[in-house]
Amino acid sequence: MQGATRNRTAGNGGQRHGTAMTKAEVMAVLGALSQETRLEIFRMLAQRGLAGMPAGEIAERMKLPSPTLAFHLNNLKHSGLVAPRRQSRTVFYDAKIRTIDAVIDYLAENCRGRVKPSTREKRSFVTHGDRPMNVLFLCTRNSARSIMAECAMNRWGGERFRAFSAGSAPAGTVHPATLRLLRELKYKTEGLSSKSWDGFAVPDGPRLDYVFTLCDRAAAETCPAWPGQPLTAHWGFKDPLAFKGSISATRSPFLKTYSAIEQKIRIFTALPIETLERFALQRWVTEIGKLDFAAAA
Repeated sequence: MQGATRNRTAGNGGQRHGTAMTKAEVMAVLGALSQETRLEIFRMLAQRGLAGMPAGEIAERMKLPSPTLAFHLNNLKHSGLVAPRRQSRTVFYDAKIRTIDAVIDYLAENCRGRVKPSTREKRSFVTHGDRPMNVLFLCTRNSARSIMAECAMNRWGGERFRAFSAGSAPAGTVHPATLRLLRELKYKTEGLSSKSWDGFAVPDGPRLDYVFTLCDRAAAETCPAWPGQPLTAHWGFKDPLAFKGSISATRSPFLKTYSAIEQKIRIFTALPIETLERFALQRWVTEIGKLDFAAAA
């Protein structure tokens, strides 16, 4: 099944936008990535981006003998997740990020909000009646990354998720460059605020289902005891505030950070959460945090 993504015609005779995958292709991709070594190989290649990585370097970093590496690379290749490319005498491997995008599209189209209530009650631990799942994004200042994530989650999460953001040492105001970018991306910015995480660690606060730290400093701090026993993970992103320049030059690092945040949120919101057990879901949110699609963009 080499080259998992392909053009497909919709059932009504119209042409679908972009690429689409069959159920078998999606299962092949998910099956390939469910193995720890292959997931790590794909993660490394995604982080390397367009430069790719020669087989020898992959073997050295993974400490794998050649036959074992060949087995895993062939699996990834036939699932449409990597592609070999010869450069002079060396074969490089590239991650095919579009395959991940196609899987996300498939899950979003076919697996979102279609679980029968009886199945949901039996298998899920994260759905709570009809209320949306609450997600809290944290960074130290709560002025850029966590604000972007709050907006992106509320856009892509639809009615399934409700997002909040907070900081351990909030700046008190949302950074102007954050607001400019969000308005440019057609977000409503009224009501966004930089605030302390203490407001979410109170008994009458929203019961949290997920808490994600977005900066290394916040991840290293001791968080309050959150109500709801949420799943937690660290999704690190570069701080766009570290860039110093003119207002026009500032847009690029902010947009790059937003795009990386949005991609991870799209993956997360496309997961069939209602059918996953807690352990499996914890692995998913942890592995999503390790992906670096910004480097491959």
